[in-house]
Amino acid sequence: MGTDSTGAPRGRKSGAAGVNGANGVNGVNGAAAPDASAPRKGSRRFPSLTRDTARPEGGERAAAGHAPAPYRQWPLLTVLAGAAAGLLVTLVEARIGALVIGAALLTGAVLRWLLPSVGMLAVRSRFTDVLTYGALGTGIVLLALMAPPEPWLTIPFLEDIVGFSVR
Repeated sequence: MGTDSTGAPRGRKSGAAGVNGANGVNGVNGAAAPDASAPRKGSRRFPSLTRDTARPEGGERAAAGHAPAPYRQWPLLTVLAGAAAGLLVTLVEARIGALVIGAALLTGAVLRWLLPSVGMLAVRSRFTDVLTYGALGTGIVLLALMAPPEPWLTIPFLEDIVGFSVR
């Protein structure tokens, strides 16, 4: 008696009990187990596009493994504390609060750039994180400095863009 294309013995259905396990071939409802020596072809959903997902460069802990979680994640907590402080200051003075939030994001960009491991502050690659945190922080700071009435900074082309978007 040979085997068919699914690897099940001929004459038996691949989903029948008793064929390499109760649930089918190799225990997976009639599906054959993948060959461990075969190269991985990507995800089931997008087999030709997705190859693999790399961990972020700074994805390790920022402190030793024996330290409590807040100490291991101090770079992220620094940025979050700065943003929370900015939100609280916004209740009193909106411009200053927005500057504090922008400064917290710029601090996140600097921490991501300088430190080899930043815990959960690392989202993507170092370049992408620094670019994202830096662009968002710079944008928030510039908008806070140009906010009416009485802007502290005047940049003509940015003033036109802000004026066009607000109208």
